[in-house]
Amino acid sequence: MQRGKFVTFEGVDGTGKTTQSQLLGQSLKDDGIDVLLLREPGGTDISEQIRNILLDASQSNMTAETEVLLFEAARAQIVREVIQPALARGTWVICDRFMDSTVAYQGYGRGLDLEVIDKLNEFAVGATKPDLTILLQLPPQGLTERLEKRHENTAADRIDGETESFRADVDRGFRALAEREPERFKCIETQGTKEDTAGLVLELVRRILL
Repeated sequence: MQRGKFVTFEGVDGTGKTTQSQLLGQSLKDDGIDVLLLREPGGTDISEQIRNILLDASQSNMTAETEVLLFEAARAQIVREVIQPALARGTWVICDRFMDSTVAYQGYGRGLDLEVIDKLNEFAVGATKPDLTILLQLPPQGLTERLEKRHENTAADRIDGETESFRADVDRGFRALAEREPERFKCIETQGTKEDTAGLVLELVRRILL
């Protein structure tokens, strides 16, 4: 049986990762492909409980070191419990965030040692790395407007409440990762309607993976 493909969506909060991962998943299903949609952190009972701790706005005293280890623990669980078995049976896995978010957020955003994070990621995922990572980008003004609109409807979580400077550092981290691994990373600037962006994503995936 042919191994499934592993696609991840990355980008700062508000760029539309969740929406685009869902739209891509539906398009691939329409093409007859078996697809599993996941999010990080989450995807297993253990990982979802860790997610609740990580995003709890009341946990304002959480240290950066604790934060990164919790992310890696949730990741190690979903990789072995869900992602590896799915890929082995030929299922395509589409994940909203994965290991690159830890480099961008905890490395560039929190200022933790990048080499240490690379080693933690390697320990957590082993050989289970994305075949394609789609980095969604949005101009700063558009990003601010999206976040403000989102927060009108939902309460900000612990990481949503970070500063503009923090988000700028995270964005810089993602761009650095894209430069470091241009074969895996493909950048798409979200534009027009969500359907317009979804068309660009699907065209990219078909060209590279199908």
